[in-house]
Amino acid sequence: MIKRIAQEKVLQLASQFKAVAIMGPRQSGKTTLSRMCFPRKPYVSLENPANRAFANEDPIGFLAAYPDGAILDEIQRVPQLLSWLQQRLDEETRKGTFILTGSNNLMLMENISQSLAGRVAYIDLLPFSIEEIAFLPQTPESLNAHMFHGGYPSILADRIAPQDWFPAYVRTYVERDMRQVKNISNLLAFEKLLSLCAGRVGQLVNYSNLSNEVGMDYNTIKSWLGVLQAGYIIHLLPPYFNSFNKRVTKSPKLYFYDTGLLCYLLRINSPEDLIQHPYRGEIFENFVVKELLKHRFNQGKQSNFYFWRDQSQREIDVVVDEGQKLLAIEIKSGQTPQASFWKNIKFWQELTGQPGGIVYYGGDANQTRSDGRVLKSWKELPLL
Repeated sequence: MIKRIAQEKVLQLASQFKAVAIMGPRQSGKTTLSRMCFPRKPYVSLENPANRAFANEDPIGFLAAYPDGAILDEIQRVPQLLSWLQQRLDEETRKGTFILTGSNNLMLMENISQSLAGRVAYIDLLPFSIEEIAFLPQTPESLNAHMFHGGYPSILADRIAPQDWFPAYVRTYVERDMRQVKNISNLLAFEKLLSLCAGRVGQLVNYSNLSNEVGMDYNTIKSWLGVLQAGYIIHLLPPYFNSFNKRVTKSPKLYFYDTGLLCYLLRINSPEDLIQHPYRGEIFENFVVKELLKHRFNQGKQSNFYFWRDQSQREIDVVVDEGQKLLAIEIKSGQTPQASFWKNIKFWQELTGQPGGIVYYGGDANQTRSDGRVLKSWKELPLL
């Protein structure tokens, strides 16, 4: 088993809180991480019909069956169990008694905020980061191979071809998981929305345009995008705006949590297809954004990433809000350093008075300028 970077943080949280919730997309390694961190705890899958029926019909008896706690896998399958777990944790003095996993962020978070506030710590676990992939015996060699394969453990560790794995993943996600979250009857329209999102990666979200393309009303599209967010399929990067320039974009940008899934939805069949692909720049931008997110999440932190764009289309791909400091990051897929890479960062420096800045690009060389600006190869991800 590959050691996950988040393992240390999970163990730390379990020493401080009565329960820990590990959330993330299906097949990202939540169960493996839980059992690796807590090998002596009983493991209970709530996907199992018998376990789920027991928890639904007799929650008190179900929890009593685990006096020393347990790993409760896919807790969102029995959301009402969390109310009973609240009482159990209130009576508990030990730390790290229950470990919860869930593959639906919104559903799990709603119940945690209502039932387990202050009693549970949570951490998001995404598929393998580029740091973790380096631990594998065989790793993708090129940037295009990294983007094409993505980070799901089954593809990288079990060496299942993406063309074989992703169709089943999408079918399971759309046909089963989404019906648990929303009563989505028009699955064809939902699948069309998923494909349209892939074609709009790195772009501003336009709900009206998506509504017209899918043939569903505006509120439905907005709700469905929320479902895709909750299921850790897409990530909406919010805009950064404050008083130094009021004429800025206020719509989020759309990214996917995994570039392998993105490539599958774009019908990219091999790493070689990416060499001249028209979406290569957007896929690379997505790749960098999700690596930054993984690094942040593995530390048990929430995203502090934004983007900035004004009405003159001047843009910073990622703004890292560090409190009193803002770090500007630009993302360029080209392999040769160019002066144009710094254009937007220089404008940002003049506008905000913030020094430095980072450009991640598709080449190998690193550079550090005298004014603190840094050019970094994609191989250096994450620098933060």
